[in-house]
Amino acid sequence: MAVVVNPGLNRSARINREGCVRKGIRRKTLPNLTMRIVSTNFIPDRSRPGLTTTAIGAGGNWATVGRRSRGGRRVRRQREKRKGKSVGVRIGTLNVGTMTGKGRELADVMERRKVDILCVQETRWKGSKARSIGAGFKLFYYGVDSKRNGVGVVLKEEFVRNVLEVKRVSDRVMSLKLEFEGVMLNVVSGYAPQVSCELEEKERFWSVLDEVMESIPTGERVVIGADFNGHVGKGNTGDEEVMGKFGVKERNLEGQMVVDFAKRMDMGVVNTYFQKREEHRVT
Repeated sequence: MAVVVNPGLNRSARINREGCVRKGIRRKTLPNLTMRIVSTNFIPDRSRPGLTTTAIGAGGNWATVGRRSRGGRRVRRQREKRKGKSVGVRIGTLNVGTMTGKGRELADVMERRKVDILCVQETRWKGSKARSIGAGFKLFYYGVDSKRNGVGVVLKEEFVRNVLEVKRVSDRVMSLKLEFEGVMLNVVSGYAPQVSCELEEKERFWSVLDEVMESIPTGERVVIGADFNGHVGKGNTGDEEVMGKFGVKERNLEGQMVVDFAKRMDMGVVNTYFQKREEHRVT
């Protein structure tokens, strides 16, 4: 399983009327996460047996988490050849600031970056619907207030027929279940409370996310694309089992919550394993 998350705090963050940080659309930070799904139940598994897990990943100041797989690349390629045809799915996550007036712009970004599925946060659209945003992409979204929060998942329209279930949990968490050649893939979009929000609200978000993970049957794959509003920090001393050393800035409380979540779910902060230029890690 894999989870894509965004534990990044925008440098140019502004404070809204609720006293929380909001961000504008991030155009440079789409993570290029490719998940290979084969005709049977093979996806490199980084968790202990029987545990539904995720991977946390990020572009920009986001982090990607995933489980460590057994065997090297050559071994995995040989296994895939034996298993049969594979399907490549590119998944990303992005805080858009608002979806109003940005549908076509977002579709163009996905088309240019060749992203198949994109989790979006802070959509600020009220309602529980699905609508086309142009260029062959469709947005499933949920929100209760047109001025704050809201989450969604954008898919290529050709993947809409693969959607089996949509769960709109809250204006901070929703999920889609898709089937690709017999493999169940759960895509979760999350938006954690901003740094300035109350600790109780932050704990409530993590509790809901834990419940969503626990509700997913063992054996199904999971990808979480989220804005976690935190920094996991540079280096990985003491946390080598869940993250690499290429994080950003100093770890804050919200970043520690991301690391704790990774440990709880036996994941790894995948994007911290890859060295990138500073402008590609922080927006």
